[in-house]
Amino acid sequence: MEEVQELGQTRQGSIHCLTIIGQIEGHQILPDDVKTTKYEHILPTIAAVEESPEITALLILLNTAGGDVEAGLAIAEMIAGMQKPTASLVLGGGHSIGGPLAVAADRSFIAPTASMMIHPVRITGVVIGAAQTYDYLARMQARITAFVTSHSRINEERFVSLMSDSTQLANDVGSILTGQEAVDEGLIDSVGTLADALRYLHKHGDSPQTRC
Repeated sequence: MEEVQELGQTRQGSIHCLTIIGQIEGHQILPDDVKTTKYEHILPTIAAVEESPEITALLILLNTAGGDVEAGLAIAEMIAGMQKPTASLVLGGGHSIGGPLAVAADRSFIAPTASMMIHPVRITGVVIGAAQTYDYLARMQARITAFVTSHSRINEERFVSLMSDSTQLANDVGSILTGQEAVDEGLIDSVGTLADALRYLHKHGDSPQTRC
């Protein structure tokens, strides 16, 4: 197993900080001027954190702007499948795939000024040329809905309602939930700051030290 290097050396009882910012880059390479998180770098890091005897908990810092849905779900599934304590903190915003990433952790926090954007899966372009494409998008949306509702307190009916709202976004459908609204809807567990997320991990990770 390779030692986790991206965020600095660890020591006995450390919390590892994982940052997921910008767009989630999947198999399609995005332009250099677009801030991205490469999923092929994140997946082995999560596995290494889970296996490392020197790391006792994982803190995920999120400020996402959408991106590859398949890649985002892969990261979310990896986080949800960890045995070590995990906490997510939404900073700035969580757009689209940011929802599953946030709720994948054992405990999710959102900064008071942060927001979550919920909207349907869509593809680039204005023309869908085959009926199978509609089916593909519907099934992908069902996967996202199932993941979010099984890892949070929001129910499917309410999540779909927020996702389909036509009154909040210009020329689009969806909803924007600010920090407390996201908690009130049951999407996020708590409004909080970095200190709150670390306090949770210290409590559930055998009093680790923080090394970001």
